[in-house]
Amino acid sequence: MTNGRTPHTRKIAYLRVSTCEQKPDRQIDGLKMICDELHIETLSATARRRPVYQTVMRRLQPGDLFIIWDLDRAYRSAKDALNELDRLRGRGIDFLIANLDIDTTTPHGRLVYTIMGALAEFERATLSRRTKEGLAAARARGKRLGRPPRLNDAQLRSADTRIGAGATYTAIAAELDVDAWTLSCSLRRYHIRKARR
Repeated sequence: MTNGRTPHTRKIAYLRVSTCEQKPDRQIDGLKMICDELHIETLSATARRRPVYQTVMRRLQPGDLFIIWDLDRAYRSAKDALNELDRLRGRGIDFLIANLDIDTTTPHGRLVYTIMGALAEFERATLSRRTKEGLAAARARGKRLGRPPRLNDAQLRSADTRIGAGATYTAIAAELDVDAWTLSCSLRRYHIRKARR
């Protein structure tokens, strides 16, 4: 970011996807050319604890630029976003929403940021309401909800064994006709299920 200011010490980006099935590719493509570091978290926006985000916040120093792709990738509400912006500004850290090119160090940028935060909160609330209504209607009709699992336990058990023996996620994912990201997330869930048995 320029506008005649001193270049930032570091440009650190935070990316978030809600589930393992969602891919951060769009965010990565949009941020990798303008950032020094990318930090990716897989968590719902409503999660109380966000370890990756909290680590990024601790690492930021005065003169750094904190970057996100979209407002709802980092914050649950406009209020949360504005409170965080105030804390960052108090620490001497600038903030950029890359997809909107919003510079929150200017009065105009802060106004636009406030409006966009409110709109994102409204959109999320509306989508949540529609999703709940759709799920209720589907259940009332007796429909099975949720995606069928891409990989079964036998495939995951075999993949887990092979990875332990040195095979790569990429190679096994190609054989199973899934992305390496999908395989990694499926194995994580598989391990959680095993631990609970």
